[in-house]
Amino acid sequence: MIVLAAERRYIEPEEHHQGFALATLQSNHLHRETSESRAWTTLVELLSTRAALQANQTAFIFHNDGESDEERLTYAELDRSARQIAVELQRRCQTGDRVLLLYQPGLDFIRGFFGCLYAGMIAVPAFPPSSARNERSTGRLDAIVNCAAPAAILTASRTLELVMSTVSAIGHTICTDSLAAGSESQWRAPDLHSSTVACLQFTSGSTSTPKGVVLSHGNLLHNSTTIAEAFEHCERSVGCNWLPPYHDMGLIGGILQPLFVGFPHVMMSPASFLQKPLRWLAAISRYKATTCGAPDFAYDLCVKNIRTEDATALDLSSWDLAFCGAEPIRSRTLQRFAETFKPCGFRLEAFYPCYGLAEATLMVTGGSKAAGPIMRNTAADALRDNRLSTPDGSLARTHTLVGCGRARSDHRVVIVDPNTRRELPEECIGEIWVAGGGVAQGYWKQPELSLETFGATLAHGDGVRYLRTGDLGCLSGGELLVTGRIKDLVIVRGVKHYPHDIEQTVQSSHPALEGCVGAAFAIDEDAQERLVIAHEVQRAQRKTPPDEIVGAIRQHVGEHHHVQPHAIVLLKPGQIRRTSSGKIQRMACRAAYLNGEFETLAAWTAGDGALKHERPVEKADAPAIDPRTQALERWLQEQLAQAVNLSAEQIDPTEPFARYGLDSANAVSLAGAVSERVGQDLPATLFWDYPTIRSLADVLVKEHGVGQLTASAA
Repeated sequence: MIVLAAERRYIEPEEHHQGFALATLQSNHLHRETSESRAWTTLVELLSTRAALQANQTAFIFHNDGESDEERLTYAELDRSARQIAVELQRRCQTGDRVLLLYQPGLDFIRGFFGCLYAGMIAVPAFPPSSARNERSTGRLDAIVNCAAPAAILTASRTLELVMSTVSAIGHTICTDSLAAGSESQWRAPDLHSSTVACLQFTSGSTSTPKGVVLSHGNLLHNSTTIAEAFEHCERSVGCNWLPPYHDMGLIGGILQPLFVGFPHVMMSPASFLQKPLRWLAAISRYKATTCGAPDFAYDLCVKNIRTEDATALDLSSWDLAFCGAEPIRSRTLQRFAETFKPCGFRLEAFYPCYGLAEATLMVTGGSKAAGPIMRNTAADALRDNRLSTPDGSLARTHTLVGCGRARSDHRVVIVDPNTRRELPEECIGEIWVAGGGVAQGYWKQPELSLETFGATLAHGDGVRYLRTGDLGCLSGGELLVTGRIKDLVIVRGVKHYPHDIEQTVQSSHPALEGCVGAAFAIDEDAQERLVIAHEVQRAQRKTPPDEIVGAIRQHVGEHHHVQPHAIVLLKPGQIRRTSSGKIQRMACRAAYLNGEFETLAAWTAGDGALKHERPVEKADAPAIDPRTQALERWLQEQLAQAVNLSAEQIDPTEPFARYGLDSANAVSLAGAVSERVGQDLPATLFWDYPTIRSLADVLVKEHGVGQLTASAA
């Protein structure tokens, strides 16, 4: 039974989903609050209201391992924790200071985020350091610290030691799960307004250095209203996601949206999902979740990794909105997922493709919930001419675009010629410009870049200042179709080419390139823009003559895109630069190519004639090793081989994991398999701390004592 303290009424719960008391809290008062952002001017007011009216209702559930060990947090508990943290921050820092949040995914992050807001300070969510030796994560963290200049760090006990060893020159480090209870009564409510800055949302850095997007309380509440209306959320909705809380989709869609509407949300860590994708769908089934979503790759991962016999126990019939965004949405991914999980009750119509970006808080466009995804076939040649056109029937010349819906709320979306700044008609491709209440205030401490990005005006002068998204797309019947990014465009002799299209062609041009990643980018050569292709090669295919692979690439790119590469470099696995979320950093790859930083197997340049090959190096005989370590090595070879589609004989235990194309997602998944096999909860950072099978096996035997178990199992 739930008590609405403000109205002194009692409401009997109507439904129970695995412990959720989903009361009908749709009084006129609450309904107005959840449907219009004017009910609150700040997120502090929002949470305070929830704590008063729904004090003991579960707001969030977190699974430590994705399956059990659940932790719950009510609205009243979150409000109390936020006040305690705020008291500590107010004692040490000044109003408006930036506070860096370095938490592993979980309820501590939510407490820390609202603790910052309750203190009147600016939250800076960031990816926590996974290892002091992981230069990629620490490098990004250093860039965020240099930009935001935080006055304090909030973290938890399990992360404290690593934070202290990787982040320096910050005044205060506060371990929020060690604060004494009872201090919440000392909280002083800060003077907050709709325009007060709530957080800095740092961009992924897929095309450049991360930038801090300045988001106000008003921005976040406006976008929460937009999402609630588009997704048709109500208090009976149930969310379930694994999205990282320090990214806009995870923070705004996975934490603020459930809080805004007042429905419960189930969380798990990204590592739990990557280790075992079944966990996500099993949680959706268990809690009868209604709204869940992820980028395109996650749906593809479910199809590839969930066995048919495991899927038979799933009931996905409650899942009526599966949002998809954050990266190119592929029609094939949506169709394969829907076909695979149709026996479990999933419907293709549940997919909800949408478009947004951190600079617009999160969501900009989305469709009708009942309509399902809209897919548009167009002639591939027409795309190069910046337009849509009905294909001639040849599948080889047809490109399928997935619609991302229409502008939501008060947003306005226009397609603009980026050179003339003139608005383009429908079905003409240009830069996507956005205006509306969700558009952020700019980039932190970057006024010139902010003016350039957030202050764009049309040539005909409609008096509106637009956000230049840097994305390319067009409108067709009001539906937004996203086609690429301006910064990544390759323009050869005046013809525009989308790099992801070229990359897909290259990947399918030869068996040695299948399952590997590559990057297509342009360089200036002899005062002209030239196409360069860098692509990783399967280790199993390293004996294939490079001339054969290069010839296949040149043939397929020429046939499908009518352009010849200026240069092709074949790379060892792990050379292509990516963000932490897996996006290809084409500008970083371009820089690596120009600076000679790639570890190449072979390189070809137009006009140079013969290929330049890597010289093979003979390996010295390996020294004798402990039999237990040797047995464990054999088992690890089998696991790695399965993860990267090779045979165990092709895995050299002394070679770095990166040589086999083991990205962060596969590393986390493999760590889960190792943990399960040896019966110990091992950290996913093992594959960064011990980057070869031999070094990993050695530490597992000597420090974790698992050699005997694995040796017998092997």
